[in-house]
Amino acid sequence: MIESDDFIGVLADQGIDFFCGVSDSLLQDFCACLEDSCKKNRHIITANEGNAVALASGHYLATGCPGQVYMQNSGLGNAVNPLLSLADAGVYGIPVLLLIGWRGEPGTADEPQHTAQGRITLELLQTLGIPYRILPSDSTGMRECVDQACEYMKTHRGPFALVVRKNTFCCYVSRAVSDKDREVPGFTREKAIKIIMDQMGPEDVVVSTTGKASRELFEYMKSLAGKRPGFLPVVGSMGHASSIALGIALEHNDRTVFCIDGDGSIIMHMGSLGIIGHASPKNFVHIVMNNGAHESVGGQPTVGFFIGLADIAKASGYPNVARVASEGELKCQLEALRNLDGPVFLEIRICTGSRENLGRPDRSLMEIKKEFMEFLQQQ
Repeated sequence: MIESDDFIGVLADQGIDFFCGVSDSLLQDFCACLEDSCKKNRHIITANEGNAVALASGHYLATGCPGQVYMQNSGLGNAVNPLLSLADAGVYGIPVLLLIGWRGEPGTADEPQHTAQGRITLELLQTLGIPYRILPSDSTGMRECVDQACEYMKTHRGPFALVVRKNTFCCYVSRAVSDKDREVPGFTREKAIKIIMDQMGPEDVVVSTTGKASRELFEYMKSLAGKRPGFLPVVGSMGHASSIALGIALEHNDRTVFCIDGDGSIIMHMGSLGIIGHASPKNFVHIVMNNGAHESVGGQPTVGFFIGLADIAKASGYPNVARVASEGELKCQLEALRNLDGPVFLEIRICTGSRENLGRPDRSLMEIKKEFMEFLQQQ
């Protein structure tokens, strides 16, 4: 395996010292090293992968030096537009070095939402006309690979991709401050989820965002006896849970639809807030668990603690918004919102961290979908 700081040093030798992107579990050690080693504004964690390609393009236009954009292979979907209509050699010809975590690589065990993307990752790069190499896990091969990528970008003025397999990077222990050193509240997402679920009625509907929120919800739902809310864990499609919930709320205005979202997810596709506000479903409750981190893929920070999510929702047309930072405040707000017209927006400030033995959904997604749709048709 290769050391992250060695890889960063090899890039620096090629004049690449600007980094941006969205974290991936296969790249979390590399990303943690970036957080520790980069000077201010030399590493930007972006809202989504398309933003990162555009940001790196701006860096190149200003300096003449390529930027490095990292992402999970699922993020290629967000990046296709600027890669083809901005950076492509037939448009502005902007070199961008892509570092892509290969989730769902054929022949490896992974979650179902990564299977299709993993199968077509290399083919998709070929279709996009982006040359690529699988990044070697030895230092000599890594250096030769980076040299080849940089030579291509210099000659052809276009993107080049390095595809990263699992266990390519050595473990890196971040020097970043821990939760006890940050101004974060003292209760967890799992505690908040249990409080929320205990307030729900058997006719309510819950749609939860991808990552640990859905995993914690799934485990708690299994423990509930008797009738329980209809539940759909969104295992992929980061940033789109609220739009899925909106589609359901518009068709079932006799039920209260809860969307359990995360700060990273809502920031990734924040335009959905304006669409929800304009549609104005009175039965829509949007709850955002804000821990200021991309916790499910390594804990990289988001800007969740630096922007007013509740204020943004209010400006987007949500008539009722609130922010809580304790269990007591959460219980009071949940009781109050039952008497409010939606869309309602509730931001919950939580700390990072989850149980080490946190499980994953142990049923097929098709079975979960079937049960959820049947629940929605019940009177």
